[in-house]
This record gives sequence, C-alpha cells and structure tokens, in this order.
Amino acid sequence: MTDTPPAEPKSVLHEYLRSARAAILWKLEGLSEYDMRRPLTPTASNLLGLIKHLTGCEVGYFADTFGRPFPDAPEWLYDDDAEINIDMWARADEPSAEIIDRYRRACAHGDETIQALELDSIGHVPHWPAPRDKVTLHTILVHMLAETSRHSGHADILRESVDGAAGHRAGVSNLPDEDTAWWAAYRDKVEQAAAELK
Repeated sequence: MTDTPPAEPKSVLHEYLRSARAAILWKLEGLSEYDMRRPLTPTASNLLGLIKHLTGCEVGYFADTFGRPFPDAPEWLYDDDAEINIDMWARADEPSAEIIDRYRRACAHGDETIQALELDSIGHVPHWPAPRDKVTLHTILVHMLAETSRHSGHADILRESVDGAAGHRAGVSNLPDEDTAWWAAYRDKVEQAAAELK
C-alpha cells in the first residue's frame, strides 16, 4: 500500500484489495512446484489452489457480473459438470506459471472494471439467489476484499507450515522482530497456557 492512503471510498477499497492480492502472491515466491501444490490440511488446502480459486472469483465477480467478459476465463468456471473442487487444486499438467499469470491478468481485468464503473453501478451475480443477485460495484468490491483477505490468511498459515516463512508481505512482516529461540519459547508459553485447561 502507498504511504498516503487514498481518501475516496472506491480508491480505499481498491487499494486494500490490491494489497491482499499482492500478499497472497508473495506466499508462493521461492517455493518448489511440490510445495505450492501439496495438500497441507485434511481438506487438501494448498497455496496454488488458492490462487486458482481466486482467479475464478476475480473473473466471476468483476468480469461476468458487470458484463465485461475476461477473454481467458478458466474452462471449469462455466462447466456445470466440472469436477467438485476443481478450482481448489492444480493438476500436474497445469503449469504453476500459467495459473499465476492468469490470476494476475484476471486481477488486471478486475482493476479495469473497478476503474471504469462507479460504486453504485449495477451488476448481476447469476449464482446468488434473488433478490441478492442484483448488486453494486461497492458490494462486489467489499465481497472480493473479504474473499481475498480470507484466503490470504489461509496462505499465511499454509506457507508457515511449509518452510516457516511468515509475515504479511516482503518488507512488512507485521510480526515481532525476534529470533528463532524467542519464537520457540513463545510457542511453548502459549502451549502451556492452553494445556492448563485440558
């Protein structure tokens, strides 16, 4: 984010969305193909899958909702017979570079929609029930900020479990600047406090 935050509501929301997008992309930097893709929770949460999922969200909400088609939309997005959860993981034959590039381009397309429309511009989300399906750009900006931030938080935990890397983004950790020994002692203290209530 910039040093001086914008004052206009649409610009504020857009700036925070851009920051959340950048944070989640940063979580993949320096990882092997395996570490980007491997399931790290019982429900198979993985870093590259989060990017793939958010690509569908960017296209669905900023392109389709406002009649501004994205020319390279994922094929599974419009396939009613697509495999369940296909947007949450990457097959071995799906290059990570292509998934990440498509996400960046979908975000750029979303940026164009945000810049072109007013906050009160009306759109339609086909998979939301009436009357909630009629939305404004303001609603979608808030929705996508929440969606992206939620998955960015997931990515924080997933990345830390891969190699211990933690923090908000490059140069801004949002964590106490302490060494490994301090963090180990801190974790033990938290564990001890929890164990007292077993």
